[in-house]
Parts: sequence; C-alpha cells; structure tokens
Amino acid sequence: MRELWQRPALDPPRAHGPPLGSGILRSQPEDFLVEEELGFAPAGTGQHVLLRVRKRNANTQWVARELARACPCRPADVGYAGLKDRHAVAVQWFTVPRSVRSVQSWTSLRGADYEILEAHPHTRKLPRGALAANRFEIRIRAARVDGAALAQRIERIARLGVPNYFGPQRFGREGANLLRIAAPLSDLRPPERGFILSAARSLIFNGVLAERVADGSWASAEPGDLLNLDGRASFFAVGDLDASLRERCERMDIHPTGPMWGRGEPATGGRIGELERRVAAALAPAPELVAAAGLSQERRSLRVAVRELGWACEAAEVRLRFRLGRGSFATTVLREILAVDSLEDLASAGD
Repeated sequence: MRELWQRPALDPPRAHGPPLGSGILRSQPEDFLVEEELGFAPAGTGQHVLLRVRKRNANTQWVARELARACPCRPADVGYAGLKDRHAVAVQWFTVPRSVRSVQSWTSLRGADYEILEAHPHTRKLPRGALAANRFEIRIRAARVDGAALAQRIERIARLGVPNYFGPQRFGREGANLLRIAAPLSDLRPPERGFILSAARSLIFNGVLAERVADGSWASAEPGDLLNLDGRASFFAVGDLDASLRERCERMDIHPTGPMWGRGEPATGGRIGELERRVAAALAPAPELVAAAGLSQERRSLRVAVRELGWACEAAEVRLRFRLGRGSFATTVLREILAVDSLEDLASAGD
C-alpha cells in the first residue's frame, strides 16, 4: 500500500519538464531565507504583543518556548502563524500576552539563535495561517545548469505558475506518516492525530493534482471545476466555460482547485468530479480516515502563482527570490527547476 502512495506524496509528476540540472541546497542556514508577510498592521493597542523575530538554525516551537519563558506565560499562550524550517534563516511573527515586561523591552531580548526585531501592542493572539504571503531568497551551490535553459524555465514558471503540491515534509521523513493512515482513528494518539489527518488529506490532494498535471489540465478550468480567486479562500463553480473565465485563468487571476477531503463528496461535477472520486477511492483508507474524524470537504488551489520571481546564475551558484501565497511550499518551485539535496527537509511556506 505504501508503494501506491509514494508517487503522489513524495515524487509527483513535474509540470514543466525534468530538472535542468543539480545543486546543493542549504549548505548553511543563510542559503535559505524566508520572511513572513502578515497582510495587516499591528493594532497598536491590546492585551497581546506582536513580535517580529529573526531566527537562525532554530525551529519555531523552540523559539515559542523561549518567548514563553521570557514573558512569562504558558507555551500554549504564544501565537505564531506558521512553522518555519529549522535549517534556515526565517523572519516570522509571534504574539505573547501582555505582562510585567514592557512592550519596548522585548526588542532587547536576544538568544543564541534568535533576536526580536520589532514589538507592537496587539489585540489578539496570532492564529495559525494568519499570513498573506512568504518571501524567499534561496541560494543553490555547486549548480550544474545551462544558463539559457534556466532563463527559459524561469520565464515559463513566472507566466504559468507551478503545481501547488504539498511538499514531502507534510508526510514525515521518508513518508513515515503514511504508514499510520491505515490505523483506526481511535488508535491515533492526540499528539500525532493532527499530523496523520493532515498527511491523509494532503495525499488525496496531491493525487488529484498529479492526475491533472499528467493530463495537462492543472492550470486550466473545465466544466465542473470549482475555481479559486487568487490569494483568497473563496471559490465558485464553473458551469459554461466562457472566454472571460479562460482569460482570467491564463493571467492567474483564478485557479482550478482540488479537494481537501472530508465527509461526503466534493461539489465538483463532470469529468473533474469523477476524477476526484476515483483518485480518493484508489488512496483508501485515507478518505475514510478524514471522514471518520468529522472533517468537512474544503478546497485548495491546484496552482500557485510565483510572484516577483528573480534569479541570477554565476560562479556555479543559482540564486532565486520569489513570493508565494500562504500555505504553498518553496519545494514546489525548486523541484520544477533543479534537483537539489535536502529538498525533503524544507518547511512549509506558510502553514
């Protein structure tokens, strides 16, 4: 069963052709920089403190515990929008409750692997997913790639986007979380339950997207699709596919979506609905597990626009910078360009 799941989870098909070459990613933390964009301004008042933190070679949860100690408060009272990779440099946002420590004093707090850049009064704890986007600056060393081919690939990605796959880190190291999908819900301990349910839903989504990459429909709308507005959570059904919808899809104003599986069946119709039901059935017992957990059917864009994409290639190094909407993975961009070491260890762009 695990072999059936391996391809959509860990090695789904590429949309823009095979990798153009190879290289070494993240030989040091500064080779992978990510910065969160909140999409809103600090409130300037309230019973929480919004902190902009730069961390190096440290994971998000460890930093949250350090902030809880300094507050002091319970670790559960510390808010953050998303997890960021340990082996990187990340600038991300946290909240802590107001306490005896003044707002201004937070910016003097330093640790071995983190520093606080800004502190602002804020009205509420920062919830997971409260991001507009993530900006990346990535350096790939010992790169072997033809510059002309790289320029063409970059232009194509900027124009068409990339498949919005969940990265392999969503499935655990070497897909370890997939092994627990077959377990009854009652056998999943609370600490692992969320990870396994997330892996099950991500597996089905990747499976549907892999089918649509293979048949060439991942970036275009079809009758029966549910379309997502770029950068928004809202979506709408496609009836008759007119020239306006095709044009909006071409300029990446809207995107086809895939299922985040839950109870019942997705609301897609026609060939798309049949494809989604067929893929989910082939990946049993993943759909049964998430339905038993009471999760609802939701949607996720099949495509991610790679905004503000820039690059340089010199002295056997490739440097990339780009902006992705929340919830998308830098790995989905990198794997469409080069085969690099340590790809499976990168964290989500915006979970």
